[in-house]
Amino acid sequence: MAMSDEAMFAPPQGITIEAVNGMLAERLAQKHGKASLLRAFIPLPPPFSPVQLIELHVLKSNFYYRYHDDGSDVTATTEYQGEMVDYSRYAVLLGSSGMAELRFIRTHGSRFTPQDCTLFNWLARIITPVLQSWLNDEAQQVALRLLEKDRDHHRVLVDITNAVLSHLDLDDLIADVAREIHHFFGLASVSMVLGDHRKNEKFSLWCSDLSASHCACLPHNMPGDSVLLTQTLQTRQPTLTHRADDLFLWQRDPLLLLLASNGCESALLIPLTFGNHTPGALLLAHTSSTLFSEENCQLLQHIADRIAIAVGNADACRRMTDLQESLQQENHQLSEQLLSNLGVGDIIYQSQAMEDLLQQVDIVAKSDSTVLICGETGTGKEVIARAIHQLSPRHDKPLVKINCAAIPASLLESELFGHDKGAFTGAINTHRGRFEIADGGTLFLDEIGDLPLELQPKLLRVLQEREIERLGGSRTIPVNVRVIAATNRDLWQMVEDRQFRSDLFYRLNVFPLELPPLRDRPEDIPLLAKHFTQKMARHMNRSIDAIPTEALRQLMSWDWPGNVRELENVIERAVLLTRGNSLNLHLNVRQSRLLPTLNEDSALRSSMA
Repeated sequence: MAMSDEAMFAPPQGITIEAVNGMLAERLAQKHGKASLLRAFIPLPPPFSPVQLIELHVLKSNFYYRYHDDGSDVTATTEYQGEMVDYSRYAVLLGSSGMAELRFIRTHGSRFTPQDCTLFNWLARIITPVLQSWLNDEAQQVALRLLEKDRDHHRVLVDITNAVLSHLDLDDLIADVAREIHHFFGLASVSMVLGDHRKNEKFSLWCSDLSASHCACLPHNMPGDSVLLTQTLQTRQPTLTHRADDLFLWQRDPLLLLLASNGCESALLIPLTFGNHTPGALLLAHTSSTLFSEENCQLLQHIADRIAIAVGNADACRRMTDLQESLQQENHQLSEQLLSNLGVGDIIYQSQAMEDLLQQVDIVAKSDSTVLICGETGTGKEVIARAIHQLSPRHDKPLVKINCAAIPASLLESELFGHDKGAFTGAINTHRGRFEIADGGTLFLDEIGDLPLELQPKLLRVLQEREIERLGGSRTIPVNVRVIAATNRDLWQMVEDRQFRSDLFYRLNVFPLELPPLRDRPEDIPLLAKHFTQKMARHMNRSIDAIPTEALRQLMSWDWPGNVRELENVIERAVLLTRGNSLNLHLNVRQSRLLPTLNEDSALRSSMA
């Protein structure tokens, strides 16, 4: 005979509904959560049979919540499959939360009695509103946690965006980004691998010191070619690797070897793609493999997208700064060349000594060999250096000059090799040195004999290795520079006096050129005098078309300790004093050891035409 609903859900005989309600109310008031809810029904009050296990299956989440009579509880994704003598299953309708199943399980003893099943049916009914309330509360908690997570994700993205927008300098940019990532995720290592346009697709590793009170980020040379990096840049897809799973790769890849030496067990490499360009990758590592969940990896990808834009902007800014410095230097060089009209084809001479010298210039110009130009002051060492550059394959690249005697020793290193931002007090920006500016061209080191002894090893290293390190920096920067040095000092004597390094002398003295003093080529003096007179007259808007023979005789009888430079200064003074068309030259000329003779039959005036 079928049972009515009232009979089906009436309390079993021997216990009143008030007693059951009181018992459940007391127990449920002290319980929180689904597993705790199940504890309210173990142990069952007499006269009901013992239950060793109660299992609640929420179909919407597909989780199984179990409570054992020993006080333990378990959350699982599969139904209980252990030993059991009997069980009773009941459906629980939870309204908008869906369906649930409640199972009462006996693992040992006798089977359930009809009285037990009646109670189970009734308990399943009265548990429904309580379970519904808890499920609604849990849904709210889940929604709240999702909102908090979204808020945290939004916050870190805003912080990263603010960091990347506030910096155009890579050092500060990467340091701030690393600090934000470390603060949010707690990663053990945050680094970037970036290409350097000066290194022809070579990469530098920017490592963050996260243990310091402030995050410092310094560039280092890549330890070698990385398979992991190559794969990531080619596919433009993130690469996640765990040491336990990819031990072979971790033992050979230079990036992973570096991370493993710091105790990292997992690494994530995310390409930094900006438009169609991928300048590098974000390298993240940690001491465990659990941190790189799918959710965290997605957030890190969003962070990398923002970093890529900032890196692209910083790289563009750096290129513009380099171009600006290069243009300024080129403008300076062009201005100097305009001020000095003596080019390759304008060297004034007719002596055999200069003819022999220029033949050597023509020979050495076609090579990249280092040249050492020696000669007294004013003999035209810079003119010869410019001639070598103009005749060389580097003639379309800059000729950069620096006078080693004109710059204080404390500043000379920075001028030659450059300095990084923060290298010393007042270094508010990164500064490119003359070697970097001259890359691809020629660097003229005038007065090389005055180079401080402490800088000579660094110059020697550049000549040998063709790479420099900026002051305060740790990166090596390759430079393709042809070096021409000049001096009016006896370098070999300085070597013997331990004022100049012998190894540097030998490195510079690959192809020495000795410039003859003006007193050893007096036949060039009339041509030089004519050239300087025309030059100064044009500059001063004068009309001078002749130099008296006596004036030439005086010029040729002078020893000219200042050589061509002194001759130019004398002619400039004479042009200033001249009021007519003939050069007015007055010298207190001492009798020279030279005995120049002029053709007595020549005209008393030398035509300036």
